[in-house]
Amino acid sequence: MISLKRNSKGEFVKATGLRKTARSMYVPHQKEIFKISRSKFTDFLSCRRCFYLDRVGGIVYPSIPRWTLNETTDILLKKEFDECRINGVPHRIFGEYGLDGVLPYEHPDIDDWRDSLHHGLEYRVAGTNIILHGGVDDVWQDVNSGELIIVDYKSQSNSRPITTEGYLAYVYHQSYKIQLDFYAYLLIGMGHEVSRTCYFYVCNAVRSAKGFYGVMGFEETLVPYDWDVGWIEPRIMEMIAVLNSKDVPMPNESCENCAYARERALAEGMTLETDNV
Repeated sequence: MISLKRNSKGEFVKATGLRKTARSMYVPHQKEIFKISRSKFTDFLSCRRCFYLDRVGGIVYPSIPRWTLNETTDILLKKEFDECRINGVPHRIFGEYGLDGVLPYEHPDIDDWRDSLHHGLEYRVAGTNIILHGGVDDVWQDVNSGELIIVDYKSQSNSRPITTEGYLAYVYHQSYKIQLDFYAYLLIGMGHEVSRTCYFYVCNAVRSAKGFYGVMGFEETLVPYDWDVGWIEPRIMEMIAVLNSKDVPMPNESCENCAYARERALAEGMTLETDNV
């Protein structure tokens, strides 16, 4: 997909391919605080070369379309859970899954925690200048134990029935589990007691309806997942070492961005040679 850069008015503007804000770029061995989002940490896990060229080199990825239908599902779910939060009552799905004693968590910073763009959960990694942050979809609480329960909303449309085993084993859902591991790591670092079991709140659009008629139905399923944070800190230390290196890392051989950049450079080189003949 070819992406054209526009300004806030929708007008075409020059795409430089480079970042303009200095604070979004890391200088190797800098002492100043630097923030890394959950999505950038995932980029590091996917391809160190792309991550380095983005955070240190200041090269901007081409933009991608926003998933507005998924965003709308998230917004409406948050409104629904906030109504329960204000009234101090359990959500309708809790009883269906035997979540007795669970309520949407009431906390003065809950809106900031869910704001991935400006705030989110934040934790400074001990002994480093790195602050990790990420916007969680929601947090519930087991009022009996006091433990917090991490929740991530997921929207999809799939004709296959949703099972816990199938959902968690699906190859394209492995990054989902990384998300919840990451959020658990942040909340624990912030000093909270976190329930080992968190949930994906899966909204699956129904395809078997007789027609659209201005309404799209969804089947709702809670998929439990036991987070694992043991692997995160070693990878964070690896990420910091990459940030502090002056050498561009080798690419992931499965990275399509790197493959495109390589082949395009080769093709442009051949074109230049032909033009000079």
